[in-house]
Amino acid sequence: LRKKCAWELEGTEKDNKEIKLLDQIYTELHIVQGENEHVNKQHEIWEIEDKYRTQATEGIKINCNNIFQSTPEMRAIRTVMTKGIAGIGKTVSVKKFILDWADGKANPDLDFIFMIPFRELNLVKDDEFSLETLVKEFHPVLKNIAVAKDFANYNVLFIFDGLDESQLKLNFQTTKRLTDPTKESSVDILVTNLIREHLLPSALVWITSRPGAVQRIPKEYVYQWTEVRGFDDPQKIQYFRNRVQNTMVAEKIIDHIKNSRSLFIMCHIPIFCWIASKVFEYLLLKMESSREKTTKIPTTLIEMYTHFFCIQIRIAVEKYDKENELEITEIFRLNEDFIFKLGRMAFEKLNKGEIIFSSDDLKSYGIDTKKAGVDCGLCTTIFKEESIFHSKKLYCFVHLTIQEYFAALFVYRSFASKTIDSQSLRDFLLIGSEDELKTILDVHPVDLPLDELMEIAIANSTSRKTGELDMFLRFLIGMSLESTQKQLQGLIQQTEDHSEVVENIRTSITEIDLLDCSPDRCLNLVHCMTELKDDSLYDSVRQFLNPNQYPETQLTPVQCSALADLMLMSATPIEEFDLAKYTTKVKGIFRIVPAVRNCRKASNNLISLSHFCRISGADLDLWICETISSALWSPRSPLTELHLVHNTFNDKGITVLIDGLKNSPCKLEALRSVKFTARGCETLALALSSRPTPLRELDLSYNDLHDSGVEKLCSALTSSHCGLETLRLSFCKVTEDGCSSLAKVLMSDYCNLRELDLSFNHLTNQGIKTLTEKQRDSHCSLENLK
Repeated sequence: LRKKCAWELEGTEKDNKEIKLLDQIYTELHIVQGENEHVNKQHEIWEIEDKYRTQATEGIKINCNNIFQSTPEMRAIRTVMTKGIAGIGKTVSVKKFILDWADGKANPDLDFIFMIPFRELNLVKDDEFSLETLVKEFHPVLKNIAVAKDFANYNVLFIFDGLDESQLKLNFQTTKRLTDPTKESSVDILVTNLIREHLLPSALVWITSRPGAVQRIPKEYVYQWTEVRGFDDPQKIQYFRNRVQNTMVAEKIIDHIKNSRSLFIMCHIPIFCWIASKVFEYLLLKMESSREKTTKIPTTLIEMYTHFFCIQIRIAVEKYDKENELEITEIFRLNEDFIFKLGRMAFEKLNKGEIIFSSDDLKSYGIDTKKAGVDCGLCTTIFKEESIFHSKKLYCFVHLTIQEYFAALFVYRSFASKTIDSQSLRDFLLIGSEDELKTILDVHPVDLPLDELMEIAIANSTSRKTGELDMFLRFLIGMSLESTQKQLQGLIQQTEDHSEVVENIRTSITEIDLLDCSPDRCLNLVHCMTELKDDSLYDSVRQFLNPNQYPETQLTPVQCSALADLMLMSATPIEEFDLAKYTTKVKGIFRIVPAVRNCRKASNNLISLSHFCRISGADLDLWICETISSALWSPRSPLTELHLVHNTFNDKGITVLIDGLKNSPCKLEALRSVKFTARGCETLALALSSRPTPLRELDLSYNDLHDSGVEKLCSALTSSHCGLETLRLSFCKVTEDGCSSLAKVLMSDYCNLRELDLSFNHLTNQGIKTLTEKQRDSHCSLENLK
């Protein structure tokens, strides 16, 4: 294990410059204890931008060696789930844990560690093993040792890295029970029973996963949740100082990264720091050696990745053809066929959600990683090759964003060269097209103008609720810039007037009708404008971050998206967010609602915080309910008070909204002016009684709840998990029967009500008498009855 984990390959290159001792390059990652199990349904880039805003205030930072340590008041930790986006450092953390254990620096109580990556389990998923033979399959050095006996007598840790890559079924409901580690069974049954604690209940289990797959393990089997957040701001700076030997160049890189918000945010990802260091070091040293001051330093993602691509292919050429110094245009011309194959695979696999490739996958696209020459050299600079047991190899792009870049390059070049021979690309075009255009595309797809291609890509990307094409769209739109095409000259031929195309794309972004898609997809379109080097949208609304500044004219929907993005990225949460302040259309309201994730009202010099958000005067559809609910779910949301004035909810919207109350990170203390039905009361009661919630004030006035709705609420008020102190039910058509239900609640040991408002109801004298008598009882906590 020590031999396997001691060396770390930074990036991909397999020369001695890139393979380094892990101890020498390891920068402590930002690992947070207590992260919740909520499933991420968005492109992972949004998680990075969210964490950038809250990195200093949220979560308990711990060392990876301490993830199994519990406090006296906690139950012993048996299974740990560590989540984190692609390339954030999960596997590096695992290696560091193992290396420190092997060197005797940490966790001396552990006798054995068995590291079994899910991507390797996939290769034997159809075979049968006992737990003992499975361990020996992955650790041949144990072949002559009776491992099963050691299972019972020693402290053992199983590490399953990369749950998101697993092809196992992992059905925890129907998988048969297995307790004997020497009995043969399928790999799926072995892993499921190990996690379920039927097999080796004394063994520790550590699982790592990208956020979208964590729900595959039922939360009742996870004792501790942790999250790798990559580098915080000081760690980014430290990385560049460690990585770049020239101190002056390192400081220039740091200054430049700080001046670009999008690049600085992306540097939370360690592999992006590696990409940035390669690009900036190359460009700055080139400028210094040639005294060339005209080289432009990248400020956008498309510029960064295009420079990275150009630098890497130049390195590949120089490695295999040291005698001839070729211009980049000639390099592209000589290798465009191979680059096109890489791009095609990137695009078609991205459309299927695949990021891991086998040797057969590469062969089917005509990619030979063993072939000598530039092809092989380029593969080693953008691909990671991993040798696993039985001499099998798996491949992936250095990072998901590299795959997304090559996918965009393939689509753009296909149109520039009028070569649409990919069925996957044809399907992509048809999905995002209007009916009239589909007929044309079926016959003449190559005649599609570039700006219409962009409109189709925008429509296709924004129709994906989870945003899996967000970064692809940013790259594709960025490739329409003349500056990008000049860099890629020899690979992409200019066919249309750039200025006209770019202007048409801007118009499409600002005017497109997107009422039927997620507000987050609208936010991504604002980021696409940034890739066009256009900050005019931000500039037009930046002043409205000031609480005393009000728009004098109606904001356009795209301005609302830009304003929401500025609010979300504000280092200081917004004190008060009131939609009544912004004059806009319904579409604008729809787009600005994501700002609820970062609103609060601060007082007492930020020592004591009260959080306040009012959404008034708008009809909230299901999308908006989901957006608000996601804010309640997020452990990084400061939202604690929510007013929903003059809104009409159906039961489906209510259910979605209340889902946000069920999770432990929810901080909501007051919920007011919600349109409820008796059925909604039942959903709310279940949420308030299922687990402890911080909700202390609930105003359901002006709803036709009737006695049936009140009775359902009363079931929650007697729960030990419910901490409601103020309940307002004015104008709710409550009668004497409702008073009887509430009177019983007031005598419950778990009732915390201090204030109850039943004004303007049909209570009758008897109903009022019943309540006032209970209020006088010494066991009753009610102070104010109205």
